[in-house]
Amino acid sequence: MEFSFSPKLLVVAVAAALPLMASAADTPSTATARKGFAGYDHPNQYLVKPATTIADNMMPVMQHPAQDKETQQKLAELEKKTGKKPNVVVFLLDDVGWMDVGFNGGGVAVGNPTPDIDAVASQGLILTSAYSQPSSSPTRATILTGQYSIHHGILMPPMYGQPGGLQGLTTLPQLLHDQGYVTQAIGKWHMGENKESQPQNVGFDDFRGFNSVSDMYTEWRDVHVNPEVALSPDRSEYIKQLPFSKDDVHAVRGGEQQAIADITPKYMEDLDQRWMEYGVKFLDKMAKSDKPFFLYYGTRGCHFDNYPNAKYAGSSPARTSYGDCMVEMNDVFANLYKALEKNGQLDNTLIVFTSDNGPEAEVPPHGRTPFRGAKGSTWEGGVRVPTFVYWKGMIQPRKSDGIVDLADLFPTALDLAGHPGAKVANLVPKTTFIDGVDQTSFFLGTNGQSNRKAEHYFLNGKLAAVRMDEFKYHVLIQQPYAYTQSGYQGGFTGTVMQTAGSSVFNLYTDPQESDSIGVRHIPMGVPLQTEMHAYMEILKKYPPRAQIKSD
Repeated sequence: MEFSFSPKLLVVAVAAALPLMASAADTPSTATARKGFAGYDHPNQYLVKPATTIADNMMPVMQHPAQDKETQQKLAELEKKTGKKPNVVVFLLDDVGWMDVGFNGGGVAVGNPTPDIDAVASQGLILTSAYSQPSSSPTRATILTGQYSIHHGILMPPMYGQPGGLQGLTTLPQLLHDQGYVTQAIGKWHMGENKESQPQNVGFDDFRGFNSVSDMYTEWRDVHVNPEVALSPDRSEYIKQLPFSKDDVHAVRGGEQQAIADITPKYMEDLDQRWMEYGVKFLDKMAKSDKPFFLYYGTRGCHFDNYPNAKYAGSSPARTSYGDCMVEMNDVFANLYKALEKNGQLDNTLIVFTSDNGPEAEVPPHGRTPFRGAKGSTWEGGVRVPTFVYWKGMIQPRKSDGIVDLADLFPTALDLAGHPGAKVANLVPKTTFIDGVDQTSFFLGTNGQSNRKAEHYFLNGKLAAVRMDEFKYHVLIQQPYAYTQSGYQGGFTGTVMQTAGSSVFNLYTDPQESDSIGVRHIPMGVPLQTEMHAYMEILKKYPPRAQIKSD
């Protein structure tokens, strides 16, 4: 059966929830009982509670005045001590799954120990329900614009010089630069190769990395991967002539990119080490500066194809190229962290550790997730990513299932730069909708709670699902075996189809999304569909954008 209700029913549903709304602002950190009702209410559960619109062009938020006040006091005291705004480091892995890291139950258990990553995570806030977009480029653009893919328009990863990217969009690095930050990008870009979309032209003071994605540099050269190209002079020459950068490059703000080296499979072996060394030098330089910095660090690993060098080949108990890459990524993170520690920068630096999407599952060996689906899909396995935030002395060590979207990093970083909450609306054009929610008080507050009510999922520019609390409602799904019955189960080898109307899953009791409970649990479908309709109203006022897409 299909959920449907009239405006009259919506009014009735909201009215029925009014007795609950009085306590929506600040739920205690532990479960609470209410006289006259059975059971308990729990933190970070907002299914029947109203979000507040703080600006017309910003996502409504769940307000927590007490934790907001506490957080602003902590930040003011820190700035008085340091004399400058906080630094922000985003450490973004590529195609690493939720269960590849030890802090989520992987690591040693799956043959690739991540001890240094896990040690820092244990001292920070581990986010068990952090969400990306279904694939790499959409997520990266979401971090830097604060917008879902449906609004920034990068719906798919651009390949082999495909036009389009961040040009014309308001970006986090540019806004932070305007606030006096030094902005540095290192590693994978993949948000447009055209000059107007390159890092040095969308807000970064300096860039060292490559413009696209690992396989685009090596797959056509590798006789073991694509012999039909690598062993054909005509086909090889055809690829060489395509308009895409084939180099590890460097650029400064407003300048031209300068080639450092051609990225061959051999050069790829040491690429993450080269970038790591550049990152450490940047952190050492900033230790002598009186300016805050924003470091956006996108690793090469562990997107296929992985080419472990002599140091890392066989270094993982799994002895796979992917496992070896994870061991190397642990070391890369550790070296950057140790540089911050050595320089005394940890006290004034927010570190965000995350991945750009779920594991890629079409080309083994690959990452792991305990959830259904993989990269390219809106099943949990495609978009729930391993994430923690760390800030020495500022973030209480804990785990939380409060919902976070990587779009939230945009307003959160701007809050740290002095523009909390609704003030972000004044920094972007009135026609730009910010899908991110400021999570500063969630991260920094004592037993802080998420300020985000719902997660919205998108497939190919269409709203596909919504999650609130433990419930998720699908209207579009991706089926990997729909036309390749015995093929790989990745997100890009399937078909997208519409559900019959009652596809609701309880992610606590059924994290594999294998048993829809919509018909039996219609009361939960009402607020879920209400939230979906509310976002569709946002799309009417702030229409979808499509510049890089599959069709």
